Amino acid sequence: MNSLIAAVGYVWVVLLIGFSLPIQAVIFAVTAPFDPSRLVAGRYLRWVGRRIAGAYPPWKLRVEGRWPSAGGAFVVVANHQSILDILLLSHMPREMKWIGKEELFRVPWVGWMMRMAGDIAIRRGERDSGLEALGKARDHLARGVPVMVFAEGTRSRDGRLLPFKSGAFRLAIETGVPLLPVAVNGTSAGMPKGSPWVRPCEAWARILEPIPTAGLRPEDAPRLRDEVRRRIAAELPEAASAPLTSGRSPPGPSGGARPERPAS
Repeated sequence: MNSLIAAVGYVWVVLLIGFSLPIQAVIFAVTAPFDPSRLVAGRYLRWVGRRIAGAYPPWKLRVEGRWPSAGGAFVVVANHQSILDILLLSHMPREMKWIGKEELFRVPWVGWMMRMAGDIAIRRGERDSGLEALGKARDHLARGVPVMVFAEGTRSRDGRLLPFKSGAFRLAIETGVPLLPVAVNGTSAGMPKGSPWVRPCEAWARILEPIPTAGLRPEDAPRLRDEVRRRIAAELPEAASAPLTSGRSPPGPSGGARPERPAS
């Protein structure tokens, strides 16, 4: 039965993306002159992501916690278990611009939609590409638009938490923008890395308390990185979190493990 549902879901996804691209192209053409951050085109793409997630009912996805009431720009940092994370985080209540590997932007239809949405491509290991991506991210943040980064830089093959990279934390410090940690769990069961097949899962993304960066210096980035990783790890089941042995906590309150909460 699951195989039949998955097959129907794949057909629906192909049709949905095929029809959505020209619609987004029209949205982009109409709104681009007065929407430099492509908020409308981006929000439409996240809506498409939610519809794709709904194509396979055995996926039970939810977002927990609340977006900070103060609003404004954040560097949103999440762990990365699966490609399904993208569909799960499309349920977030605010538009965010995603920094992702350029290979995604080369995928026909999907990559074109990401570019129209204002998402940011980066070629891993190329300094010039990294600088260009950071420049685009700064522009979005300056306009009050959150930027989303998977801090591990790649998907975990077994769902366990990998070391975090420092780029997102340097970006937050340099721009003076708060960090917004998001813990993700359960998606690796729904779309395991290295497999094209979908499976039933219950997955959640939990919005944690924001962390201000005012007064921090670039050399504080490693400590900030380690503290955010610790806070995210504290939210995950023990089997998904790996020990962190380096770094000290930056200024500010420390986070601890939270009990399970109902979906918001």
